[in-house]
Amino acid sequence: MNHQEALTAYTAAFVAELVNTGVTDVVVSPGSRSTPMALVMAEHPGLKIHIHVDERSAAFFALGMAKASLRPVAILCTSGTAAANYFPAIVEANLSRVPLIVLTADRPHELRDVGAPQAIDQINLYGKHVKWFAEMALPDNTGEMLRYARTVCARAAAVALQAPAGPVHLNFPFREPLIPKLDTDNLFLLEERPDSYVHVHNSEWTIGEAKFQEIAAMMANKENGIIVCGQLDDSRFAEAVTILAAKLQYPILADPLSQLRSGTHIHENIMDTYDTFLRNEDAKSVLKPDVIIRFGAMPVSKALGIFLKENHQAFQFVVDGGGGWRDPASISTDMIFCSETGFCKGVVRHIEGEHNSSFLDKWREINDLTKGHISIVKDFEDCSESRLFYQLADVLPENAAVFVGNSMPIRDLDSFFHNNEKNIRVLANRGANGIDGTISSALGAAVFLQPLYLIVGDLTFFHDLNGLLAAKLYNLDINIIIINNNGGGIFSFLPQAAHPKNFELLFGTPLDLDFEHVVRMYNGNFTRVKEWEHFVTAFKKQEAEKGLNVFEVVTNRDKSRDEHRNLWNSVSREISSWVNGEGK
Repeated sequence: MNHQEALTAYTAAFVAELVNTGVTDVVVSPGSRSTPMALVMAEHPGLKIHIHVDERSAAFFALGMAKASLRPVAILCTSGTAAANYFPAIVEANLSRVPLIVLTADRPHELRDVGAPQAIDQINLYGKHVKWFAEMALPDNTGEMLRYARTVCARAAAVALQAPAGPVHLNFPFREPLIPKLDTDNLFLLEERPDSYVHVHNSEWTIGEAKFQEIAAMMANKENGIIVCGQLDDSRFAEAVTILAAKLQYPILADPLSQLRSGTHIHENIMDTYDTFLRNEDAKSVLKPDVIIRFGAMPVSKALGIFLKENHQAFQFVVDGGGGWRDPASISTDMIFCSETGFCKGVVRHIEGEHNSSFLDKWREINDLTKGHISIVKDFEDCSESRLFYQLADVLPENAAVFVGNSMPIRDLDSFFHNNEKNIRVLANRGANGIDGTISSALGAAVFLQPLYLIVGDLTFFHDLNGLLAAKLYNLDINIIIINNNGGGIFSFLPQAAHPKNFELLFGTPLDLDFEHVVRMYNGNFTRVKEWEHFVTAFKKQEAEKGLNVFEVVTNRDKSRDEHRNLWNSVSREISSWVNGEGK
């Protein structure tokens, strides 16, 4: 058997099948051992190759692409620590249910554990953080082995998409010489089953009609119910859950990542200031539910999380279309493995008419009272962090996508980004809640979503400066807002802030960096603003600009902390007055 012919036929069959499964994008990091796969991929007209030198950034870039497109994206790297650098993004993909096909090249078996260079143990390298792992056979061009390569490829793509979606890992041992025969006629011609070797038919989780009827009957008799929606990306869900809420007369507590706060669906029952008013004990006393229906990932809001835990006596239904166990507080009474949209439609089928609910009225009144009081932030003269998020929907164009960094930005978005009719899609890496790879993920999302806006803190921006290279290499359009409070702002809200002796050293971590220099290095436009009107003017001016546009909003950590606390205390007093007066 000719080695080069076997190498070529085997990798070409795999790549052809990869395209047959619907994969259109692959992120490749340069390396020697992955040469056969990389060269063959570059020859296929159905694949778009994205080159990233830094494997860590590459994996997060692919994560963003898959998150935005809701389709699997492949990543390819050489052997050794290159594969280890994929690890953070794979962890995030697994926890946030994003489909990735991870392809790592490896030394052949005879070069393992014998001191060969660039050789580490890559078998099950990512452990339980991938849905499936396969150690591929050495290349062979027999009919049986070509069928094997195609079958494994089809299986990997199907498993990556199967609910709950996530990453899969295939490890390819390649022997030298590594150069395939690319002048082969009909390189990607598949004589046997040319369209697809095996069709995998995935289905949605569901429950029986009798169970829908049983649940609907129980809920119809429970007036004091709430619906909690966490991170969820299903275009059908908004209409389905708002219809369910209208039938049951339950308020919807919509996390910003639920995609419910923006859009043309009915917002009447959607509560968007709960993160503020659920900090108040009087409000919580009159809003105690008997039934809680929860969809999607755990919500961002800590106040809401505490509220759910405090009401452990309520019937708590966790509906999960991925069959997961999203119950960190161990308070659920019913785990329902069913498509979230399918559940809403199934229950609605068995509810007659709509009910009146004084309980819903209380939620609406407290939400409206809170929203009215929060509106004072728009009168702040400077570019406060709260004002930025409060007026974000005003300055963003229709159909914008917003990628939000962790720590304070996602929490401020939760507190101050309220219901609007613009179709604004909100994304974030909330699987592991880390700050790493955020720029890379956002730029990956920008391949499919335009216009795209990234909002991050200064530490998050610094943490992934390598990611900016993608904007330059691929002429991607992205507008980045850096909230620069010179350090880790979220720690000012945590208990360690009460211990000032070593607070700045260990938690405040001021960087004292001028980011303008690095933005210019990547051919970007940079604007530093301190006042709101300056920000709006600069933001609108750059709206038509292509490429990388960075706006640094300079804020003060201590001032921001005090503004938040003063606002929460002020709203709390108003709510207590209402509850102890007319609210009762």
